[in-house]
Amino acid sequence: MPSAKEVIGGPLVIGGRTLSLSRAIRAGDMVYLTGQIPMRDGVPMTTGTIEEQTRVTIELIKATLAEAACDLADVVKAMVWLREREDFPGFNAVYAEYFAVDPPARSAVLNTLLVDVRVEIEVVAYKPRG
Repeated sequence: MPSAKEVIGGPLVIGGRTLSLSRAIRAGDMVYLTGQIPMRDGVPMTTGTIEEQTRVTIELIKATLAEAACDLADVVKAMVWLREREDFPGFNAVYAEYFAVDPPARSAVLNTLLVDVRVEIEVVAYKPRG
C-alpha cells in the first residue's frame, strides 16, 4: 500500500545550503509545491525583469510538476507573492502565456520576500494516481 504522503523531487538547495523542506508533496490525488522563486544553477536570480523572473519561476514549477507526472494543466490553485506593486502587469502578462486556457484559481499579494527576488509562486495540482 503506498504511503499517504510522497515526497517529490530531491532536496532544495539554495546557495549551497540544503533547506528543511520538500520541493513537493503528493497526498492522494493532490500535489502541493513549495513556493518557487527564480533560480539559476541553485542561485536566486536577484537581477532581471519581472518578466524574466516569472518565466524562470514557472519553468521551475513545470519541472517539479513533471517529477510528479503532472503539468501546468493540472494546477488548480496558484498563490503569488510580488515584491513590488508595479510588477503586477509584467508578471500577469507572462503568467497568462502559461495559463491561457482554463487558468487555475489564484491569489496574489505584495510582500517582502525572504530572498531578494521579485516573485514567488506556489501551486497546488490535482492529478489522480494511475
